Amino acid sequence: MPAIVVALVVAVLFYLGYRYYSQYLARKVYALDPAFVTPAHSMRDGVDFVPTNKHVLFGHHFTSIAGAAPIVGPAIAVFWGWGPALAWVVLGTIFAAGVHDFGSLAISVRHRAKSIGTLAKEVVNKRARALFLLIIFFLLTLVNAVFAVVIGNLFVAYPEAVLPILLEIPLAIGIGQYIYRTRSAALIPSIVGVIVLYLSIFLGQLLPISLEGVAAADGLFTERNLWVILLFAYTFVASRIPVWVLLQPRDYINSHQLFIALGVILLGIAIGMDRIVAPMVNDTPEGSPSWFPFLFITIACGAISGFHSLVSSGTTSKQLDKETDARHVGYLGAVGEGSLALGSILACTAGVAATTVDWNALYSDFSTASGGSTTNFVNGIASFAGNLGIPVSIGVIFASIVVISFAATTMDTGVRLQRYIVQEIADIAGVKSVSRNVTLATALAVAVPLAMALLPGGGDKGYTFGVLWQLFGTTNQLTAGLALAVIAVWVTRNRRNPIAILIPLVFLLAMTTWALILNLATFVEEGQWVLAPLDLIIFVLALWLIVEAGIALRKAWVGARSGEPAQESETES
Repeated sequence: MPAIVVALVVAVLFYLGYRYYSQYLARKVYALDPAFVTPAHSMRDGVDFVPTNKHVLFGHHFTSIAGAAPIVGPAIAVFWGWGPALAWVVLGTIFAAGVHDFGSLAISVRHRAKSIGTLAKEVVNKRARALFLLIIFFLLTLVNAVFAVVIGNLFVAYPEAVLPILLEIPLAIGIGQYIYRTRSAALIPSIVGVIVLYLSIFLGQLLPISLEGVAAADGLFTERNLWVILLFAYTFVASRIPVWVLLQPRDYINSHQLFIALGVILLGIAIGMDRIVAPMVNDTPEGSPSWFPFLFITIACGAISGFHSLVSSGTTSKQLDKETDARHVGYLGAVGEGSLALGSILACTAGVAATTVDWNALYSDFSTASGGSTTNFVNGIASFAGNLGIPVSIGVIFASIVVISFAATTMDTGVRLQRYIVQEIADIAGVKSVSRNVTLATALAVAVPLAMALLPGGGDKGYTFGVLWQLFGTTNQLTAGLALAVIAVWVTRNRRNPIAILIPLVFLLAMTTWALILNLATFVEEGQWVLAPLDLIIFVLALWLIVEAGIALRKAWVGARSGEPAQESETES
């Protein structure tokens, strides 16, 4: 199968989804109002609440949600064959992720930009808020731990990429200052930033940065772990400063990287006429995990992701200029991530190997597929770049920069969101010393995932590709299902048809609870006495919240049929 044919067909399907399905959601399900005064205006403070152009906000939103997950997940999931992986990415993006991301943003804007966890209290009940916040806390812990280890592994594997990534920070700050002080458009400065970033690749080749000389060969202070510690020290600072200083301008740069990476993939496979050499459905070895339900949690982003609801309702809703921009930012952001997942599938099935025999060696078993996922993606992109005449050595650094940049931006947002969640939980518990102390809350938001990332086990790659990814994926998709439950109750209360939300909701909750049970059995069997209790706690919280949401949904349905007045929002124009 020519890779370019698959790419073009999927691109058309994504376009149709955005053109027609998102329009249906905007008009009939979420009922967007161009006259509604968004929290970015009514609560403007110049730090978190900042009205932002929809194209700029799309860049921030997309690069915050993308991370490494839509690359790593599909790169692992093609182990079961490119057919099931691609089908879930396409259908999940159009009918699940778009609905979820768009809906989380829309209802948050209608409720003073409150997080999805807080909205659970107002839409479901008080118990639901506490339960949801705890699940979100565990999710963010896993997200930040996973991405930190991903970046640490890539820094160790590709030391030539370290310098360009480090230079991106002052570069983004400079661009942010220029835009903020001159009130000029972000397009030209951010394009210049991308050019400077890629020119620094040559400098990175000359000056590769490694911590090998100061790191221990094993134990706590290995080279990867030192990078992880430095990353969390950086995010402690980055999550405290206003979004326009670093987060937004780096997102401008990274949003261009998405289109450049997708351009390299499309042009590369068009010119090279690369063919997909992986089987459509793979005959996996006996003892391998079944693709039901594990495919749907392995592709934890790229089809639908609960983390997106945290970004949509945690930071993006505070920056939305007009309510009608939610369709562009929310739904199209999901399509952008689906496109990145498509690129990952193509890189790992058409770019990484020339023959089926070569591909089978890279995906001989699930452990090999998991451990080599990011390397397979990087090498696949480098191969596509080679079709364009770009040296493989440059292509490898380019691809690693794309992965690291997205993962680092997600960590910035993830730690910021974790701080919000820590403060909310502390407020519920009455611990004012934490809820009102930003420094202490940020320290806790950093310390917990740092400890998780430094846990021993999982082989050379650590927990990320050993066992932690499985629990991250399950918790992530579970959060998406629970967010959809909150959205479904809100839509039903406002007398609109919730079927577009209920279908992905039921499917996700079925897959994730099934996976939690299977993972729990595996963790106990393997003696994973950190992850087994965590899995059990998440499972119990999930069941409890599902029951609470089910009761609220039934009440909303009865209320809508009996003619109770709808409650659109807390603040309307």
